[in-house]
Amino acid sequence: MILKGKVKKGLGNASFWIKKIEEKFYKNFEMKLFHGTLNIELEKPYELEQYYTIGKEEYGGTQNVYVQECKILNQKAYIVRSEKTAHNSNIIEIVSDISFRERFNLKDEDIVEIEL
Repeated sequence: MILKGKVKKGLGNASFWIKKIEEKFYKNFEMKLFHGTLNIELEKPYELEQYYTIGKEEYGGTQNVYVQECKILNQKAYIVRSEKTAHNSNIIEIVSDISFRERFNLKDEDIVEIEL
């Protein structure tokens, strides 16, 4: 399945939450995370499928975090969504071990495809 959307500016608080889950994330997925997310506004809402849950008690948070593997720009990545997200369901946040904006020179409104 391929999702298509536009790069969008985030809320600016992703690095705080990534620092909280990074140890648990590395233990489960063997990936050291870049401290930021790539926000994508999809053409239509998307609900995660076949996801892994990082429980709030596992990282000392207030919400469960749902993680689904994906690929973007030929790079292994993960969609992350908290239990009660501030985003609409057509916005997804992508984490990986790189900054997609820096590596691929992505700007707001650039179109990308996410392979599930």
